[in-house]
Amino acid sequence: MKKVHRLRKNKEFQQVFRLGKSVANRYFVLYFVTNKGDHVHRFGISVSKKLGGAVVRNRVKRLIREGLRQIEPRIPDHIDFVIIARKPVVDLSFDKVVSHLIHVFKRAQVFNSNREAKR
Repeated sequence: MKKVHRLRKNKEFQQVFRLGKSVANRYFVLYFVTNKGDHVHRFGISVSKKLGGAVVRNRVKRLIREGLRQIEPRIPDHIDFVIIARKPVVDLSFDKVVSHLIHVFKRAQVFNSNREAKR
């Protein structure tokens, strides 16, 4: 994921939490807010230490990043997202991660209807 598409600073994460809306399913919590200045969508990923050690957390983050890359064409610009992984995501395969990410984005009603995913 390119740097321009990442939330990196704590201040940016806190702004999404404070001003944004949230939706969830069993595997993910998605916070989102419209960003004023940028013309791109940005993502932040949060994986708690409760999920496991560094190897497990990094694997979950890699799966989420790749899943976001798969569905990115359907995501509109001007929105910041924070994705929080929940405990059951540790046992999922890549295909299940993608399908549950799609589910949570559909619940948030933020998909572009005129674009299709690369799947």
